[in-house]
Amino acid sequence: MSESIPEPSVGRATHTGVQCAALPYRWADGLRILLVTSRETRRWVVPKGWLMKGKTAHAAAAREAMEEAGVVGRIGRTPIGAYRYIKRLKNGAPLECIVDVFPLEVARQLEHWPEQQQRTAHWFAVAEAAAAVDEAGLRDLIEGFGQTITMATV
Repeated sequence: MSESIPEPSVGRATHTGVQCAALPYRWADGLRILLVTSRETRRWVVPKGWLMKGKTAHAAAAREAMEEAGVVGRIGRTPIGAYRYIKRLKNGAPLECIVDVFPLEVARQLEHWPEQQQRTAHWFAVAEAAAAVDEAGLRDLIEGFGQTITMATV
């Protein structure tokens, strides 16, 4: 979907981190995308985290989706694209991160999950989800995914 990775718009980092993310989606009155709030800034984001030892990137993304949003389902093995953002570390230093995003077709949402009290999870229509996120690269991925998956189901 997205072949180029946009440059981050904030800060200047000296190192690059690699993360993985899930883009949870379902069909309910059209295509819906699940976003969660970040713990610190409360911005709308996709469930994401660091790669995990002993897990593939797509399996780690599925794990993050369960922990952060309480969703489980079928995760794609191939990323739909990637985006960049600047993460502020606990010491305040900026770290540029490249995030590979994997589609997650949600089968169910759990009643309780590990980070339920730390985040808000909300289902959005594609255009609303794209407008809610701050990162331009993530916005482009959401819009492109919405167009591609809708075309595939027609």
